Amino acid sequence: MNIFNKKSETFLYDYLNNAAPTGFETPGQKIWLDYIKPYVDQWHLDNYGTAYGVINPGQEYRVVIEAHADEISWYVNYISDNGFIQVIRNGGSDHIIAPSMRVNIHTKNGIVKGVFGWPAIHTRRGKDENLSPTMDNIFVDVGAKDKAEVAEMGIHVGCVITFVDELFELNKNWYCGRALDNRIGGFCIAEVARLLKEKKKKLPFSLYVVNAVQEEIGLRGAEMIANTIKPHVAIVTDVTHDTGTPLVNNKIHGDIKCAAGPTLTYAPSVHNKLLNHVIEVAEKNKIKFQRSAASRTTGTDTDAFAYSNGGVPSVLISLPLRYMHTTVEMAHKQDIEGVVELIYQTLLSIELGQSFKYF
Repeated sequence: MNIFNKKSETFLYDYLNNAAPTGFETPGQKIWLDYIKPYVDQWHLDNYGTAYGVINPGQEYRVVIEAHADEISWYVNYISDNGFIQVIRNGGSDHIIAPSMRVNIHTKNGIVKGVFGWPAIHTRRGKDENLSPTMDNIFVDVGAKDKAEVAEMGIHVGCVITFVDELFELNKNWYCGRALDNRIGGFCIAEVARLLKEKKKKLPFSLYVVNAVQEEIGLRGAEMIANTIKPHVAIVTDVTHDTGTPLVNNKIHGDIKCAAGPTLTYAPSVHNKLLNHVIEVAEKNKIKFQRSAASRTTGTDTDAFAYSNGGVPSVLISLPLRYMHTTVEMAHKQDIEGVVELIYQTLLSIELGQSFKYF
C-alpha cells in the first residue's frame, strides 16, 4: 500500500517540523486537526489538549486508534548571574547529546535562539580531559551578558526548550529528524482516517482517532482520554527500537530492524486474543511484521488504555525507529506504510460488538 501523496507528505513535514513539547502540544494539535477534519464526522479537544476525531459517531461499540502528540524537551530551571541557563528534563531528554546543539526557547513573545555550550577540547585537561555531559553541567547560552538581559529576552524559569533540527529525507527511503517519536504515529492514524474516507469504507462502530498529550511523562493524556471515551477496543501505535545498529544489545533489547515491518508486542497489557486477531489480519493481507516482548509494561499508551475502565482489550503496533530520543531519529518508509495498512485492515476486520473475552 503506497500511502504517500503530495498532500500527506506536506502534512508530514509541517507536523514534524513544528515543536510540540510535553504540556505545550497545542500548535501541533492544531496542524493535526486541520488535516484530519475532512476525513472525520466530528472532532473534539479535552481539557489538557488531547485531540480526536470521530468517524460514525453515536454507536454503542467504540474503537480507538491512538498515537501521542508530545515530544521530549527541556525546561529553564535556573539562570545564573552571568546569563547562562541550567535546565531540567521535560520527558526523557538525553543530556549526552545536548552539547553543541542549537535550541529554541519558547517564550510568550516568540522564539529565542540559543545553544547548548560546551568547553573546547583544548581546555579539557587533567581531571577534565574525559569530561562527559551530565544534567549538572550542561547549560544553554543565549548570548546574554547577564541575568537581566536574559529576562529582557522574555526568558524565565519554566520556559520550554526544544532542539532546532527538522525533518529530511535520507537515501530516498528514510525520514530522519527529531520528534518522530511519536508524531510519526499521529501521521499514521491520520492517514488511516484519510484512507477510510477516500476508499468510502463504512465502519459498523464508532471510530475514535486519538492524538494524546503527555505520553512522555507517564501516559497521562491517554489515561485521561480513555476514561472519557470508554472504548471497547484500543489499537495504539508508537515507536520501538531498531536493535540492528551498533552498540545495542540484541539479547536484552530483542531483534528488531527497520524495513522489516511493524512490530507487534507481547506484554501483560497487550490482549492476547486481540493480538492474535491482528496477526491473522497481517498474515491474510501479507503485511510483514516483527515480534517483541515486554516484561511488565510496554511503556506506551497501551498500558493506560488496557488498565482503564475495568480493562480494555488493547494492542500495540509499533514502528521500528533508529536513535530514539535524539535529533536524528530514523524511520523507513516501508515500515510507515506497514503500520498504516495494518491498522487500516484491522479496523475493517473488527465486527460490531465483537467480544475479545478469552472464554
